[in-house]
Amino acid sequence: MKWTNDRSGNVDDRRGSGGGGMLVGGGLGTLIIAAIIFFLGGDPSAILSSGTGSAGPATEQRDLTSEELKVRDFVEMVTAENEQTWSKIFQENGMQYEAAKVVMFEDVTQSGCGTAQAAMGPFYCPADQTVYMDMSFFKELEQRFGAQVTEFSIAYVMAHEIGHHVQTLLGTTQKVNQLRNSGRYSQTDMNRVSVATELQADFYAGVWAKQTDNRENILEPGDIESAISAAEAVGDDNIQKRSQGYVNQEGFTHGSSAQRKEWFMKGYNTGDIRQGDTFNALLN
Repeated sequence: MKWTNDRSGNVDDRRGSGGGGMLVGGGLGTLIIAAIIFFLGGDPSAILSSGTGSAGPATEQRDLTSEELKVRDFVEMVTAENEQTWSKIFQENGMQYEAAKVVMFEDVTQSGCGTAQAAMGPFYCPADQTVYMDMSFFKELEQRFGAQVTEFSIAYVMAHEIGHHVQTLLGTTQKVNQLRNSGRYSQTDMNRVSVATELQADFYAGVWAKQTDNRENILEPGDIESAISAAEAVGDDNIQKRSQGYVNQEGFTHGSSAQRKEWFMKGYNTGDIRQGDTFNALLN
């Protein structure tokens, strides 16, 4: 992935600042469930708020390494390219884009949705319109889930999470929450709605990749393939096979590996936000 000269001021790097350690008492099961159910998106407040543990020993403050500073520089760049691309798309459709914030942290931090933990993976919190990123997730993505991790893999994950921010700005998140809170739908029904929500975020990530490449020529050979690898690695079927040894489609919350690839590529091939109605495509 080619770097640009753009940088965002909306990145809050909390690494090395000290603070609480990993939560104690919430139980390993909570972390595993959170990691599986909420990998790459969604509002984790339900699983976070259910924990009853307290913070572990405080971590000491430390200086960031040169590699960590480079990673922050990269995250600031990708955040800026999301801001520019989505501002352009919104303007073309008669709307105004409001930028999301991005928080980089290690181990644990506080979010508008509760306590954020590294085991959650990257997620977007609608309550404070912020993407939370613990970069250790990408080692997990490669080692446990078999993804090909490159700089553009990280960019794809960030674009997916900011895709959830786009859904919040467009009112999609609020409509999904109304369905969930109505009590009229079964868990299986809401799982299907969740899949449509996550696949739309994948579609938006593809739109971002296409439009940003058109503007900045950021893509290099192999970049799209690495994004697809990351998307397929966290497909529900792949995660279920690795965690429980079999696939249960009724338990899908994010979509299969094939679906994640399909909708990311549809976003990339069309570059058109209007082509991403996953809800009509999947629920009717």
